[in-house]
Amino acid sequence: MDETDLEILRLLVEDARRPFREIGEEVDLSPPAVSDRVSRLREQGVIRRFTVDVDRNQLREGTPILVRLSVSPNSVSGVRDVVSDLEAVEHRYVTVEDEIILHVNAPDDVGGWLDRILVVEGIRDVEVSLLRDSQWSPAIGTTDFALVCDECGNTVTSEGVTRRIDENVKQFCCPSCESRYVERYEKLQAGAE
Repeated sequence: MDETDLEILRLLVEDARRPFREIGEEVDLSPPAVSDRVSRLREQGVIRRFTVDVDRNQLREGTPILVRLSVSPNSVSGVRDVVSDLEAVEHRYVTVEDEIILHVNAPDDVGGWLDRILVVEGIRDVEVSLLRDSQWSPAIGTTDFALVCDECGNTVTSEGVTRRIDENVKQFCCPSCESRYVERYEKLQAGAE
């Protein structure tokens, strides 16, 4: 990734529907060149998806709350999966302290909604706060971005190698890491058959 990629990301974070022509004018590239870079960033997993940030308060009634769930360490992934599927959940965070924090636009019956999640095994404690306001502001800022080698964990530089393995795009810092990874992958795949 270079400074142009970072600027493209910053512009897309501001408005993911911005035309490639406008982005190209900002970064001094042609629209097809911007399209190629965005496609490459998607293949590398830097851009996971394009989405819409919907203010559910504008669409229906609800009560904005912040829910903090204290969870047993061995139950974090199960509780996370259950609460992630709840329609009212706007954002979900998992902390290293085995807490799951939810930003929720709860139905009018907040107590009933909470009763449904409290039956999930592994939840030890619940704190609920009524929200006055919330804002989501994703930003590229001054963050340093670097691709990481899927084999050794080193930074992938311009000498790196990108390879598609089955449906996944993998990044390698050098051809030797690529060949070690592919060799191990093929052995595992042959053993599974």
